[in-house]
Amino acid sequence: MIDIPKKGKKFILARHFEGSPTHDNFKLVEFDIPNLQEGEILVEALFLSVDPYMRPYSARLLQEVTSTMIGSQVAKVIATKNGEYPLGTRLVGYWGWSTHSVVNPNNVATGMIGSFTHFPDIGNLSPSLGLGAIGMPGNTAYFGFLEICQPKEGDVVVVTGAAGAVGSLVGQIAKIKGCHVIGFAGSDDKVKWLVDEVGFDKAYNYKTADWDKCLKEAAPNGVDCYFDNVGGLLSTTIRNNMKDFGRISVCGSISTYNDKTPTMAPACEAAFVFKQLKMEGFLVGRWKSRWMEGLSQMTKWIQEVRIAQNSTSDTRSIVFP
Repeated sequence: MIDIPKKGKKFILARHFEGSPTHDNFKLVEFDIPNLQEGEILVEALFLSVDPYMRPYSARLLQEVTSTMIGSQVAKVIATKNGEYPLGTRLVGYWGWSTHSVVNPNNVATGMIGSFTHFPDIGNLSPSLGLGAIGMPGNTAYFGFLEICQPKEGDVVVVTGAAGAVGSLVGQIAKIKGCHVIGFAGSDDKVKWLVDEVGFDKAYNYKTADWDKCLKEAAPNGVDCYFDNVGGLLSTTIRNNMKDFGRISVCGSISTYNDKTPTMAPACEAAFVFKQLKMEGFLVGRWKSRWMEGLSQMTKWIQEVRIAQNSTSDTRSIVFP
């Protein structure tokens, strides 16, 4: 018999971000969990996500402060009045930073907030992977790299934000496809982790390295594919070191998310014209109809030990006091 809680806890957005996020942007509050109505389920969070997209998306999706902070979670059903969702069912949903959520699967929002999917059976692997390699970051890497960059064996691939959940997976997928992989990350420890544990061929600390010199040494004949997580001047330098007909997949612009004023960057049109480059941005929801295809392949690669289970160098927990 499961003891159904009467109260839950959640982090709300106390004020919108200005510059880098601080503790003052959030507030932990307690709330009453309503009784279930017919067709509803009560889910309890097992793991919560902290992702870079939350920074720009919070202003777009949370029009008012005091809203639950956005984010995805792996959760399990702990009470149900819906026969299609028995107790113990595991789901991945965009229910934010909340311990508990009441969900009506028959009346799910069409946007990101409130949407969810079933979490596949992954055997003895950790369910936390539902927020990483076997979740949105995994499919972001899988589809965003393979569909847009169209890598070929022997291609030189550069990944920025390479030690993050998406970037580290892109590098590993590129290695599986027979590519030479170069990464940029934000510390010497991350660089060491990328080479020693993740399998990148070369990695550099973007804070201390001479970007152009590193690229000319690691890719003297130029770069075929660039998976861009950061934007900014580093991306400009990488584009200038690409081969003719290079392909660029733009996943994010982490380097600019906390800027209070827009950062000026050099004009990039000349490189695009004379190198005949192709650049395409994407949102992973584009491949919603193929979602399970990506998760199945990522699961298979993890089980074959071709992709590391710990596919980020920085793993932390959100704790509800």
